Amino acid sequence: MNDTPPHMSLTELGALAGALREQIGKAIVGQQDVVEHMLIALFARGHVLLEGPPGTAKTFLAQCFAGALGLDFGRVQFTPDLMPGDILGSNLFDFQTSTFTLSRGPIFCDLLLADEINRTPPKTQAALLEAMQERRVTLDGTAHPLPEHFLVVATQNPIESQGVYPLPEAQLDRFLFKLQVAYPALEEELAIVTRYGEMSGPPRAANHGIAPVVSREELRGAVAAVEQVTLAAPVVDYIVRLVRATRDSADLSCGASPRAGVLLANAARAKAALAGRDYVLPDDVKALAPAVLRHRLLLSPAAEIEGKSVAELVTTLIDRTEAPR
Repeated sequence: MNDTPPHMSLTELGALAGALREQIGKAIVGQQDVVEHMLIALFARGHVLLEGPPGTAKTFLAQCFAGALGLDFGRVQFTPDLMPGDILGSNLFDFQTSTFTLSRGPIFCDLLLADEINRTPPKTQAALLEAMQERRVTLDGTAHPLPEHFLVVATQNPIESQGVYPLPEAQLDRFLFKLQVAYPALEEELAIVTRYGEMSGPPRAANHGIAPVVSREELRGAVAAVEQVTLAAPVVDYIVRLVRATRDSADLSCGASPRAGVLLANAARAKAALAGRDYVLPDDVKALAPAVLRHRLLLSPAAEIEGKSVAELVTTLIDRTEAPR
């Protein structure tokens, strides 16, 4: 295979993103902001954590997203008794050949849906760390590469407290975005009930005519196009100052890591590319900062007692950090 990605202009990238939105919109009502962030994550090669109440189409959205991309889709339903081998796979001994054969787990796919990821203990959650960071899996000392566009879309329910395990900071830091999937607006909910109330059984992406609109080569070209977007020194300085401000806040016991700054820069370039620009604006950074930072910050005990929220603090830090003109 040619290692040089095919050339793609920003105009072609915008058309490709529009085709993806159209396909996903065949089945998903509303959630345009969530879909937009997922597209940015795709082209920035980042992972996504979807958090929302049950029944808000988090799993269905991931299925539709994979269907529009034509990617190899894998799903793991996380449960308290799930083991790392259930995700990664294992080496099985073949008595006939006296050799070990790799039995690949569901993680060997393009897009992995980690459904209700906070229902499994930290030991099993940690099975994803290497895969999310380095896009490879190590079994018995042997590294096995994952697909080039490997993407994790995880879901969790913020309401339940029984039988759930908080995600460790190291796990959360691997996600580019944490996206809040809210209840739909009245008009959207009417459309949802009207459309799906006439159907029996659970919704399926294939039943709505969702078809792949991008090839793997085009996806490589889209990622390469994003990598050509310019990140000027003043914007880099702004990103770093914003990230460092989270560490200086008395209301936060844990601020954002340097990885957060890198991922925020990558996402800002993807957002600029989708807007048809080959340069990043401070407004790109401001728009994406909440989704990049909200899951990386921990409130101090005093801030918790005062009833402050991470979302409010992120907004305050963005307002206080001077952006380049």
